[in-house]
Amino acid sequence: MNTSYRLGVNIDHVATIRNARGGMHPSIKKAALECIEAGADSITVHLREDQRHIKPSDVVELKKILKKPLNLEMALTRKMINFAIKIRPAFVCIVPENRKELTTEGGLNLFNNFKYLKKNIQKLQSYNIKVSLFIDPNLKNIKQAIKLNANNIELHTGTYCKILEKSNKKKALYEFNKIKKVAKFATKNNFGIHCGHGLNYLSAKNLKKIKEIKEFNIGHFIISDSIFYGLKTVVEKFIKIIKN
Repeated sequence: MNTSYRLGVNIDHVATIRNARGGMHPSIKKAALECIEAGADSITVHLREDQRHIKPSDVVELKKILKKPLNLEMALTRKMINFAIKIRPAFVCIVPENRKELTTEGGLNLFNNFKYLKKNIQKLQSYNIKVSLFIDPNLKNIKQAIKLNANNIELHTGTYCKILEKSNKKKALYEFNKIKKVAKFATKNNFGIHCGHGLNYLSAKNLKKIKEIKEFNIGHFIISDSIFYGLKTVVEKFIKIIKN
């Protein structure tokens, strides 16, 4: 087993199911611990401003119980920055956020509010929090990320995954090669390379061929497939795909 590849499991939609009825079931803590037991290397949660799934109290509890890293996805607002500094997750992944969107629809714009981005990335890092930038896979974004001095890049794989699902081999290969080119360039510039959004068994298996990608963050598909096969089984299947 190749331990240099990592799997992060996003458990947002366990909270979505819980919030549909209120109460404590299904348990966010139990889901996180089961993922770790199955071999996941980290747990990801996205604390949105509207708190549609994950709540601040969930993040607090997860930070208390997890012996593996917690990756907090968040928009770079003053409120979220202060919360992250209080909680001190191992990683923060900065994402764009639109209240009307069903899920994160694209990568972060690194060219708007550059000074604000750089200042607050440095602020988070000063508290020993490693910062990732969730971006679309193109070279101009990597060149801008270099100026921002982030620790990691998380490549938005949604476009590739959608094309792959439509079985358009030519377009899928084009998008795959674009991701590969960007991952190589970013690695040469000392970024840790992660990927996420829309990943399933096939897309994860394909992207694992890009050796520069070291971490796969997967959420919706894992939670969806666990309805039929169980959370532990689905996580273990991804472990085999990514690490073997």
